[in-house]
Amino acid sequence: MPIDSTQAEVEFNTDAILGEGPVWDEEQEKLYWLDIISGELFRYDPASKTNTVYKIGEHVGAVSMRRKGGLVMATQSGFSFFDPDTGRITVINHPESQIKSNRFNDGKCDPQGRFWAGTMAYDISEGTGSLYCLNKDLSVDLKLAQLTIPNGLAWNGQRDQFFFIDTPTRKIFSFDYDGPSGSISNRSVIREFSVDDGFPDGMTIDTDDHLWVAMYGGSKVQRINPVSGNTVYEVHLPVPQVTSCTFGGFKFNELYITTCRENMSEQALKQAPLSGSIFKARLPFRGLASFRFDG
Repeated sequence: MPIDSTQAEVEFNTDAILGEGPVWDEEQEKLYWLDIISGELFRYDPASKTNTVYKIGEHVGAVSMRRKGGLVMATQSGFSFFDPDTGRITVINHPESQIKSNRFNDGKCDPQGRFWAGTMAYDISEGTGSLYCLNKDLSVDLKLAQLTIPNGLAWNGQRDQFFFIDTPTRKIFSFDYDGPSGSISNRSVIREFSVDDGFPDGMTIDTDDHLWVAMYGGSKVQRINPVSGNTVYEVHLPVPQVTSCTFGGFKFNELYITTCRENMSEQALKQAPLSGSIFKARLPFRGLASFRFDG
């Protein structure tokens, strides 16, 4: 049977090298996102189609909002707070300060207000990355080791399951998740993608507990049933390197999608000139507000 699908439209035409990390701020009705390689954080306003730029000054892998205001980030210098109003960066904790060959990649807050983010090697050496959790008291716990490109993270509505992607494995992993302690256990595989699908990258979840996975090299976002592992819906894009996605808009039925142009040849960019832009798809599904850091 054919899978239901839709086409994403260009929301903001730009040329991010490695567009990533979209986070919808429902209070401001704006989208935070970033370009990891340029070290720039952005706040996009869909109402005015304007994109405010914050130069972080180093590679920034992930951001999340704080309940107290401002943002928490995972950068080359580790975990830090950022105040968009003043531009002030406050370094908190760097669990890999001794590993200069690594950088932070994707990250997200869990339902209890902790900030999870993974590290990877610049040369993508296998097994050199880890997944860390910044707790509310600003201490850091190691959650997973021997990762290569830690990417998408999500928690189900019951808050007893954690989903995670280590991109080169082409798999979505599921773990039992204990909210009070933040512990994860009993890893299993709910989906392994084919070569034709591309590589699973960033990920979000909807109100039906279905996963939305950006497919790097696959020109699409796939909606995955976490029980069967099947793809049940697709969003197609006119660019190959789809990196991440998040729900936004007043009804949380708009999927904002980041893309990139990293390592693309001149010929490939001619064929997909919108690479690095922000896309959006209005969907018959709804997502959830992003969790905020509670420290």
